[in-house]
Amino acid sequence: MQTLYRRLLQLVPRLGLRVTDLGPGTAVVSRRGGRVRTPLGPGADLLTRDDGRYAVTGAGKDTWVVLRDKPGTAPGPWESVRLGDTGARLLLGERAAADERKFQMAAAEYLCTQHVTAMLDLYGVNCVIDVGANHGQYAKRLRRLGYTGRIVSFEPTAEAFARLSKAAEQDPEWQVHHCGLGREDTTADIHVGWNTMNSLLPASDYGRGRYQRFHTTRTEQIRIRRLDGVLEEALDGLAEPRPFLKMDTQGYDLEVFAGGGERIADFVGLQSEVAVLRLYEGSPAMSEAIAAYENGGFEITGMYPVTREATTGRVVEFDCVMMRAKAAPGAD
Repeated sequence: MQTLYRRLLQLVPRLGLRVTDLGPGTAVVSRRGGRVRTPLGPGADLLTRDDGRYAVTGAGKDTWVVLRDKPGTAPGPWESVRLGDTGARLLLGERAAADERKFQMAAAEYLCTQHVTAMLDLYGVNCVIDVGANHGQYAKRLRRLGYTGRIVSFEPTAEAFARLSKAAEQDPEWQVHHCGLGREDTTADIHVGWNTMNSLLPASDYGRGRYQRFHTTRTEQIRIRRLDGVLEEALDGLAEPRPFLKMDTQGYDLEVFAGGGERIADFVGLQSEVAVLRLYEGSPAMSEAIAAYENGGFEITGMYPVTREATTGRVVEFDCVMMRAKAAPGAD
């Protein structure tokens, strides 16, 4: 004798619905399209539309990753790699192994952003001074990672500043300023048309050999201010300022740092792009830049490759994260 449950399952398709029976007492009713049941393991099934192609990869006990591939591409294979005892796993496909350099750069960028976010939290940072903001990529990344404090961005070039202003207009805690920062209050010509690599410095021979974009350029006159001259406005309204200095000025970071004068002591940390192989004429060597930051009271907490040569494996630039250890909560 049929149960009421079974009779209902037979009736539902007549109403224009699709029923996928998953077992005694369990079924899925759907309105649009057919469904395919794919067993994953004991007590687990995957229900998908039958017009899609999916790759299923185990990612630990009772955990699977389901990926839908683009039409015409073969699914997987995928490898789930355990990251020590962190509880995290890394899912690797064939492309990761095929281009080790690209994979390493992507991993370094991820680790750097995670580390910076952790340092902002640990040191109680409530204002990030974002120098060389470009279109606001750095600030938007901080927001995605959960930072809710004040961001004050500086971008000197007209085209990039227009996009930066647009990005920040709905964020009341994100201020933007149309100027660059340097050693003195002045005006200067900046090389533009180099996308995210616009610089106050000319390209070096090495830089021109590495990047085709450096072969043609035009300049734009910009305003430059000292960091110590803009800090009062940037920190206004914060009862106990805990600022962090991010610099990405394509070879000009030490000039920005010098413009901080004695107010550099107010910062609990910084992030700077330091060069192993110089892309710009007159830019400081990595050892020179780090020595200046150490003299300012900062110590390295992380070094992450930004770019690396495909032919030799040499690192071109690092993102260097440094903190003032004495400013850490609970530090003696």
